[in-house]
Amino acid sequence: MEEQNKTEELEGYVDHIIFRNQDNGYTVLNFISYEEEITCVGIFPVVNEGEILLLRGEYTSHPSYGEQFKVTSMEAKAPTDVVSMERYLASGAIKGIGVALAARIVRWFGEDTFRIIEEQPERLAEVKGISKKKAMEISDAMMEKKDLRDAMIFLSGYGVSTTLAVRIYNTYGYDLYKIVKENPYRLAEDITGVGFKIADEIAYRVGISADSDFRIKSGILYALGLGAMSGHTCLPREELVRYTSGLLGVDPSGVDDLISNLAMDKKVVVKGDFIYASWYDYVESSIAGLLCSLNQRYDESEERLDAFIARVQQEEDVELDEWQKAAVKQAVTHGLFVITGGPGTGKTTTIRAIINYFDSEGYDIMLAAPTGRAAKRMSEATGYEAKTIHRLLEVNGAMPEGEDSSAATARGMFERNENNPLEADVVIIDEVSMVDVNLMHALLKAIPVGGRLILVGDVNQLPSVGPGNVLRDIIQSGAFETVTLQKVFRQAATSDIVMNAHRINEGEHVIADNKSEDFFLLRRRDANGIITTMIELVSKKLPKYVQATPLDIQVLTPTRKGLVGVENLNIQLQKYLNPANINKKEREFGGRIFREGDKVMQTKNNYQVEWEIRSKYGIPIDKGLGVFNGDVGILTEINEYTNSLWVKYDDGRMVEYPFKNVDELELAYAITIHKSQGSEYPAVVMPILPGPRMLMNRNLLYTGITRAKKCLTIVGDEATFYEMIDNESQQKRYSGLRQRIESIVGM
Repeated sequence: MEEQNKTEELEGYVDHIIFRNQDNGYTVLNFISYEEEITCVGIFPVVNEGEILLLRGEYTSHPSYGEQFKVTSMEAKAPTDVVSMERYLASGAIKGIGVALAARIVRWFGEDTFRIIEEQPERLAEVKGISKKKAMEISDAMMEKKDLRDAMIFLSGYGVSTTLAVRIYNTYGYDLYKIVKENPYRLAEDITGVGFKIADEIAYRVGISADSDFRIKSGILYALGLGAMSGHTCLPREELVRYTSGLLGVDPSGVDDLISNLAMDKKVVVKGDFIYASWYDYVESSIAGLLCSLNQRYDESEERLDAFIARVQQEEDVELDEWQKAAVKQAVTHGLFVITGGPGTGKTTTIRAIINYFDSEGYDIMLAAPTGRAAKRMSEATGYEAKTIHRLLEVNGAMPEGEDSSAATARGMFERNENNPLEADVVIIDEVSMVDVNLMHALLKAIPVGGRLILVGDVNQLPSVGPGNVLRDIIQSGAFETVTLQKVFRQAATSDIVMNAHRINEGEHVIADNKSEDFFLLRRRDANGIITTMIELVSKKLPKYVQATPLDIQVLTPTRKGLVGVENLNIQLQKYLNPANINKKEREFGGRIFREGDKVMQTKNNYQVEWEIRSKYGIPIDKGLGVFNGDVGILTEINEYTNSLWVKYDDGRMVEYPFKNVDELELAYAITIHKSQGSEYPAVVMPILPGPRMLMNRNLLYTGITRAKKCLTIVGDEATFYEMIDNESQQKRYSGLRQRIESIVGM
């Protein structure tokens, strides 16, 4: 039987490019071969209009677009006739040459044009309108284009995308060939976006041994990076060796030996039995030093403070308990002060009293919290403007090359730093349990000399998503004045949400008989029953009960996967809370439907994206940079003309997302309990089924419950609910901040 699809060759030039995906190089173009116009599709590492190419592939028939030539490989050919040369130079591929100038150059030099540009570029000055300086610029651009094309074709052979290939070429230039062939793992260290897995794939294709020193050293750094993603600033040497050897499939002894090599290269730091990536060793050490430098004592008479507290109680019509009074006094007399306590213990009232004191004394005060929702709550509770920590520090959008985003967060992302500190005498930060070491480091660098820092948070909440255990380490060091608020106030004591949260935190089995007005446990044993009940609650019953919209009610779940995980629940909830409608545009991205009116969440920090806040007339009144992991908003518009969509976030920021960046968003009808930190909702619905013991613990349950303001409904397995209360175990976080603080203060 004759072969239907036979590889063929086409030689010709690119007439014009119809479509090109810059990320992966997929291109649709019109190609002229022997005066025949052909539509070609395929991956082109680099391509310009006017270029002469030799294409290999096969003809295919597309149901909508008809016959196409599907390209499997390409080869650039140098133009050999004057027509081709002029066409290429006039295409705009070479900076500084337009249509008219291309015609003059080719007319002057004829078939010798390309040789002159490459070998005798100074002769271009013979052409009218070209100076000697411009002649050299044209030659440089021509050679750079040729080198870049060759590099991209070379790298595409190793599976490198177009975008990364350009970044690699810009970093190494012609040295990239030697680096890729000898040690491609350098790419993972030097270039943002090239992780260990990409470097390892290139190394495999190059033929580098699986137990090469280059691979093992890169694997150790990769393992430390994965550790940071799990919350660790360091790893025990034994655990790092075991994990890396398993990851790479190599002998543990080889891993252990090369840790010392990395230490000599200053890529890692060995602290006793623990191994740090050098950046996190620096960050922890710096945080400890900065905290201790803030820890100054200020004199203020006891009588004057007592008189102030009495006046505040009278003016505000509040009664501060002994812990709150102590907190006010310690905040006034210490440069660094920590307030912690569970729900209903009066943290907000205490903050208001502290603000009142410093305001009356003429101090400049700044308030901030890790998330937009937390900052908004802080503003509403205190009556003073509160910003996110990122906005407080003034994100500049810069991303230093060769750094991961977490390291860059603390290093180069903010306008406010030690050289340009905050213009404040007192800085108060709420929800500090959410703050990781990178953000804490950036914040501390921006506190001015002589400034005061007050940290507020519930140490029993889940730790930060990013690395470190900042609030817990600071408190457990015992080096800084800390007040734990303990009394649950009368108004809060009427809430079973508050009281049960405290009981659960103490390991007590709460009574869940559904006689409460705000705390319910609806017993369901199968996922389908849980989902059906949740949809009924969110769409119909709870909005009336708490006087809110269905979108205000938040489903919080322990897991991402599974029937009651985030991914499946969002699909189910979208059908009922924002069903398909002829008046609402929708679009599929990567198997996910996004529809106008959807509740969505940003899933990664993006420091470059622009936002604006508009007046009621649609006029921008504020602009800035940065949208952050956990920000929640409403998808307001899908625009097929601009290939973008718009999201309005809770704090009023409007952000435009090109379709290629929609992978930064996900539906947010259901979110993980981890992502809910710092937020508060009128009502929370929490599905519970048996799951991994390390995940299904008291800490997680407590955090989820304390996110509810008016009503908390748990739907699921009663036995699992009580097992979570009993389960104190949580994943250990390796961190050395506490020990560093203790070392400085000599404890």
